[in-house]
Amino acid sequence: MSTKQGPSSRIDSVPVDSAQDVRGIIAQRDLVVDLIRTACVVLVVVVHVTMVGVAVSPDGIAVTSPLQEASWYVPATWAGQVMPLFFAVGGFASAVGWRSTIARGGGVRDFVAKRLVRLFRPAVPLFAVLAVGLGIASALGTPADLLGEVAFGIGSPLWFLAAYGITQCCVPVMARLHARAPWRTLGVLLLLAVAVDALRFATGAAEVGLLNLGPVWLFAQQLGFLWADGWFARRSRVLLAAVALAGFALLVPLTSVGLWAPDMLQDLNPPMLPLAVLAVSQVCLVQLVHRPLTRLVRTRAAQATVFVLGRDGMAIYLWHLPLYIALNGVALLLAVPFPAPGSGTWWATRPVALVLVLAAAIGVARALRRWDRPLPRVEPGTDRPGWAVVAVAVLCTVGPAFVVMQWHLSFPVAVLGAVAVPVGVWLLGRTRPLPLPRRV
Repeated sequence: MSTKQGPSSRIDSVPVDSAQDVRGIIAQRDLVVDLIRTACVVLVVVVHVTMVGVAVSPDGIAVTSPLQEASWYVPATWAGQVMPLFFAVGGFASAVGWRSTIARGGGVRDFVAKRLVRLFRPAVPLFAVLAVGLGIASALGTPADLLGEVAFGIGSPLWFLAAYGITQCCVPVMARLHARAPWRTLGVLLLLAVAVDALRFATGAAEVGLLNLGPVWLFAQQLGFLWADGWFARRSRVLLAAVALAGFALLVPLTSVGLWAPDMLQDLNPPMLPLAVLAVSQVCLVQLVHRPLTRLVRTRAAQATVFVLGRDGMAIYLWHLPLYIALNGVALLLAVPFPAPGSGTWWATRPVALVLVLAAAIGVARALRRWDRPLPRVEPGTDRPGWAVVAVAVLCTVGPAFVVMQWHLSFPVAVLGAVAVPVGVWLLGRTRPLPLPRRV
């Protein structure tokens, strides 16, 4: 399905006046984007299944990280760090979603409410289960060090909710900036990312890097806007290859001066400049293989995979680590022999672990399907909540995930999420009647 469009098709620059125009906007959906989104989720599961190892010895149970101990780990992160691409894919979807919202007569509050509800509603049962589970584990006297390490692992993917929620709230503003000055917007975001990293290095305060949750991830999102415009599709393969290679070549000196880590996963939280550079190379590489990926996604096998994994992608992402740790716990209770993490036997069992985790995550996603439904359209004569309510809802939804990202998961933080996130989702789902027109 082609996404090539003329220059006038930039986000927000085309008036939409008919149902046919709405169908045309929705038709911009690129099945390759769905395939990539699904592949990114699966790759994240692969990384975590190979990164977390459980070692059982007479001294007790320890959690290790075999992947990070591998000699090839650091160069592998240059290919395995897919979060920049994930945010670019999100930018593509957001661009189409924003135009569709405008076409249907919606506005900023409507768009933000729909996107945040779709993002955070699947997290409601997760926070509830985490609160109960951590509470029971604490009451049973689980060693604090082991419980803290497990909670840290379980909560590590939740940073994405905070970062992606922030970028989604910014889509209407960034879409307008993109329509007016796409390259200037990208340039300013890149300069801001450099400035934040420079301030972080100068002060030695890692917390300063949190400011880059905006510039770095919004930069990747803006690339997704260009992608939705068809800009990359109109570039020659030679140029795309040259830009992709230039990006990777630039990463070599950037990560060799001692400021940015060559480990792309280490540059993730808070995000740093190399991830913005990596985003450019990744989007160019995707466009280079867009034609074969298009042929692939037309096959029944690929469509079935995307259908099974893609439609529950967020639930799989949120639940895979808790389920992986729970499955290891069940194996411990059943006295299943554990191979030494990092051994040949351990690596040979990773495909089995991956299948089991994905199957369990899909099962949980199916059981919790009611928590993954989109927000319905507003009825005629009604509107989304006012700005004050939306602001409170954003704080309730994004806030707990931000706390996890900064201070890690714990029982109190899980309780905060179990209370605040459903309140935020409920507030975003409310509507209010439009005021009646005044009689003249």
